[in-house]
Amino acid sequence: METLSNLESFVRSAESASFSAAARRLGLTPAAVSRNVAQLERNLGVRLFQRSTRGLKLTEAGERFLQSVGAGLDSIQGAIAEVTAKAGEPAGVLKLSVAPRFGREQILPLMPAFMARYPGVTLDLSFDNRPVDLIAGGFDAAIGGGFELTPGVVARELAPAHVILVASPSYLEARELPATPAGLASLDAIAMRSPHSGRVKVRMLRNRHGEEMAAQLKPRVFINDPDAICGAALLGMGVAPLVVADVAQHLESGALQRVLPDWYEDMGPIALYFTSQKLLPAKTRAFVDFLTEALRQQGLAQRYSAI
Repeated sequence: METLSNLESFVRSAESASFSAAARRLGLTPAAVSRNVAQLERNLGVRLFQRSTRGLKLTEAGERFLQSVGAGLDSIQGAIAEVTAKAGEPAGVLKLSVAPRFGREQILPLMPAFMARYPGVTLDLSFDNRPVDLIAGGFDAAIGGGFELTPGVVARELAPAHVILVASPSYLEARELPATPAGLASLDAIAMRSPHSGRVKVRMLRNRHGEEMAAQLKPRVFINDPDAICGAALLGMGVAPLVVADVAQHLESGALQRVLPDWYEDMGPIALYFTSQKLLPAKTRAFVDFLTEALRQQGLAQRYSAI
């Protein structure tokens, strides 16, 4: 009979393709995880991984074995996690990755109340616009958009990520407003180039009736940072496509206004990402429940919707 630690080391290594990433998730050393997997291979009499300097790759036998034991291991660990979570108070370091603006404006103001409720939890916040690998990076949770749902990671939607077109009243004052996305060519645009191709993303807008049309933007200013693009729009430098979450306060104050208010681009959700709920430690479960309830009470999804 194989030990739970050997099976767990194998499954987590397979999910992350790395002994080091699996070790961070399991709280072990990479050497210990490697030994557990090697012992499992000896006991089974088959090689489960092809090892190289680039990482781990499952063999054909390893793929079959993962399909057979993966779900069963989650069930066993889920039962263990449920018992231990109910027995203990949330404690330990909670490592989070948060999109910068959303983190500053929405998450940080909630953290004093969270820390007061759970004094045993220490926060480790990383502000980053790029999606991170939860398992490889050792994060308990991440907040943002565009994350890949790798095996063992789930998402809870917090608000929509709707892109709208905005400009300052001073810029729009003496100009004729377009009636459709095709008319945007008559206005100056503030745009961001793709860091990979150097091209400007084509924005496919839709309206309440389900019609779709490409935004005919004429870039006059190129900026590689959303906050700076917002700043340029506030200065009257042109029309900017930005996520509602980045401009909500300026729309509410009147510093910016929507151009083509019936049109928007759906970029998917702003979500809270974490490992499978069955395996959540008490500190992560407490954070997920606290944050989703707090943002629900604030009506965040409605505030960030372009519809």
